[in-house]
Amino acid sequence: MIRVLAIILTIGGMIALILGVLGIFGNNMVTLSPWALTILGGIFFISGVSMLKYRKDVPTSTE
Repeated sequence: MIRVLAIILTIGGMIALILGVLGIFGNNMVTLSPWALTILGGIFFISGVSMLKYRKDVPTSTE
């Protein structure tokens, strides 16, 4: 379960980072602030990668 959340955070962070950086340096594709997208994308990307790196899913026992 944690791995699924980490993958979602990582992919969402990458998308937000790409849209934010494109909005800062080029055309803004969304109506949100590009700086807010970049900051939130960075936070989500770093948290998703760190969850993938340090958290381990432990299989549940069937006892």
